[in-house]
Amino acid sequence: MKLITFTVPCYNSADYMHVCIESLLKGGDKVEIVIIDDGSKDKTGEVADRFQAQYPDIIKVVHQENGGHGEGINQGIRNATGKYFKVVDSDDWVGEDALKTLLDTIENTPDDQLPDLFVCNYVYYLKETGVDKIIKYGSVFPAGKTVGWEETRRFGMSQNLTLHSCMFKTSVMKENGLVLPKHTFYEDNLYVYYSIPFAKTVKYMDVDFYYYLIGRDGQSVAKAAVLKRYKQQILVTTRCFEAHRLLEIKKTQPRLYACLYHHLRLMMMLATLFSRMNKTKEADVDNFAMWDHLMQVDEPLAKKLRWRSINFWLNIPGKIGQWLCCFGYDFAHLFVKFN
Repeated sequence: MKLITFTVPCYNSADYMHVCIESLLKGGDKVEIVIIDDGSKDKTGEVADRFQAQYPDIIKVVHQENGGHGEGINQGIRNATGKYFKVVDSDDWVGEDALKTLLDTIENTPDDQLPDLFVCNYVYYLKETGVDKIIKYGSVFPAGKTVGWEETRRFGMSQNLTLHSCMFKTSVMKENGLVLPKHTFYEDNLYVYYSIPFAKTVKYMDVDFYYYLIGRDGQSVAKAAVLKRYKQQILVTTRCFEAHRLLEIKKTQPRLYACLYHHLRLMMMLATLFSRMNKTKEADVDNFAMWDHLMQVDEPLAKKLRWRSINFWLNIPGKIGQWLCCFGYDFAHLFVKFN
């Protein structure tokens, strides 16, 4: 059995996907690479097929009608045969030394002692400046030790579990029943948030594994894109809110609750922020309709998120609230050069 299945969703990625694929090939025959050609209109499919022809025992290619990033992940899960499952976007890459460390750890650990979830550092690499920022989790998890959620500590503001930092057991992803929505951006938040409670054990590896490129033209995280696609932020955030009964989890697993609440609070903030920054009546109506719906789903949790966090300030009605969102975003962007 392969140790890790890497899934690479690709859409019009022909010009740069080779960097990603070549970094994954450093894992040799211990890895499986599933390239998803998501209805690309350039030569992505041809590039993928050439890689498969060169490495037939490592790479498999799935050509599909365009279904978006989420459907690419869905297809990856369906086709995965490795012990662990990891999504790597086609404009990102992994560190060679970190990959070797992970593979050695998996290979040298008895199956019944392997964690359900590996968490690793990831690196924001800013294309325009060549500067990077490393997100570490040493203050949350004891490095190199497999633990349950109740052995974890408080998450810092920037220490959110993300697609980039998480690698779940393939069995966890196949058995948890998650199907990501098609033609929807930001669904990676749902991928992680939904899956976390199904991982009973976690192991943090203090290695810089995932390199997340920021600054490529057309990225979904660019400011213009997130404002235009605010309704998709609302959709994903609503799905996250509905996924788990957090206050019930809190009764028996308070540290797992803390992890999920930390994640959900940020999602709510982003959905509201990018809605209101549009400064339109339609976007404001959509934002407040989201909150009204969440009050119907789980009023105690929705009230806590709405009134006891930064969301209180982001949801001040009218132009004052819109201005606060724009000012807060621009001020934060002076210090953090990515969304």
